[in-house]
Amino acid sequence: MSSAPPSDGHARTTTPRARPLPLLGALRPKRPSDIWFKPATSVVVAAAAPNLTLCALGRLDLAMYTMAGSFSALYGHTLPYAARARALGWVVLGMAASVGVALVTASLTHSAVVFVAVGSLLAAVQKVLCDATRIGPPGHLIFTFLGAACLFAPQRLGQVPGHLALTLAAGAVAWIVAMAPAVVRPHGPERRATARALNAVAAHVEHPDRTHTRHAAGAAVHAAWQSLLATGARTAGRRAMERLVVRAEVALAAPDQADAAQLRTWAAGLRGTSAVPRPERIAGMDDELLGIEAERAVGAPSLWRRVGPGSPLLPVALRTAVGCALAGYAALALGSGRPYWALVTAASLYQANVTLTWSRGVQRVVGNVLGVLVFAAVVPLAHLGQLGLVLFCLAFSFGAEALMPCGYWLGSLCVTPMALLVTEFARLQEPGELITDRVVDTLVGALLGVVAAVAVTNRRAGRHIERALGRVEAARTAAEAALA
Repeated sequence: MSSAPPSDGHARTTTPRARPLPLLGALRPKRPSDIWFKPATSVVVAAAAPNLTLCALGRLDLAMYTMAGSFSALYGHTLPYAARARALGWVVLGMAASVGVALVTASLTHSAVVFVAVGSLLAAVQKVLCDATRIGPPGHLIFTFLGAACLFAPQRLGQVPGHLALTLAAGAVAWIVAMAPAVVRPHGPERRATARALNAVAAHVEHPDRTHTRHAAGAAVHAAWQSLLATGARTAGRRAMERLVVRAEVALAAPDQADAAQLRTWAAGLRGTSAVPRPERIAGMDDELLGIEAERAVGAPSLWRRVGPGSPLLPVALRTAVGCALAGYAALALGSGRPYWALVTAASLYQANVTLTWSRGVQRVVGNVLGVLVFAAVVPLAHLGQLGLVLFCLAFSFGAEALMPCGYWLGSLCVTPMALLVTEFARLQEPGELITDRVVDTLVGALLGVVAAVAVTNRRAGRHIERALGRVEAARTAAEAALA
């Protein structure tokens, strides 16, 4: 029986729920990651030793070169330690290579036009290599910031080897700091990734009607597999973790038949260094693990395949180079003394599509404008002495990494004053001039960076996605036929 119409005789209309504006959506804080304190603590410890040493020696003007190595400690915190050791080694070498190119260029010419051109090309190469190797946050941005800053640092060719030695020495300290937890908990990263997958799937089992819980669970399961595939040798504990991830996949596929409490119990058992929980085998588990072995045997595609001709990353490189060059030259035309700030702002924007790039641009502008207010508040205290400069930079570096997972603009609240204070390591400068340059360069870089993102399209990425979807559909059809 149909329901009666409304008593007033008019059809009831449903008012669609208003969606938040893109501006508000871009600024909505996120929940911090469960290991937010690890990169924050690592970078403080890695930077404190060389910076405090230079401060004691009265050579804080050299801190820019040691910071290039110290910031290597920001990378690889989700990787198993064997993979992290290799990745951090390449990060330190890549940082030294970027600084080396910048310092040699700065020693051979004093042309700001050349500096912007070289900085833009460096930013494009750094963006492509970081995306191709999937090094993870903070990606190419640290490489670009430090390389561009070194371009505008006065330099003589004879000084380059000594400055590069400082970068490599600080990078070695950062490598030791980032690897130190392996002594206490050698399988911590993969245990955390597996526990994260189990908890995310348990949340979906409890609320199977919520789309975002399914997406979060799928992403967590994928991250767990990536962590386990990067571990190298399969120990008994790692094989047990693989079985746990298989159980998470099964629960994700059939949440109505899964036990959320059991998933959370397994996740809790992965804390600390106790034995890994070993769930009972289920039908199809051996086939799933055999597929993982096959994937491990095939390995990842070579770096050349990911960045060579036909790569979908090449339009991204062109977009980065064009956007950074436009921003840098526009800042020069406006009389900025530090056009690399505009260049770095443009380089920081580029995401998978224009919508995400716009969102990052909004966050960058808001974070930087608020960040210069923070700088204005603390600069009188920081100018009391060089030790104050160092301590404030260390505090802001911790805050930046602690807040960045919650939102890029929140992290920029600390990144911006830290970057402004770093420029004063060599000599104290007029705060008003620094603030004006920073705001103008941020606005110029964000505007022209978004323009470049719209102008330089990336049709290759779309074609790759279409081909990948086609292969997935073919594999699904073949699997259904085999089951039938």
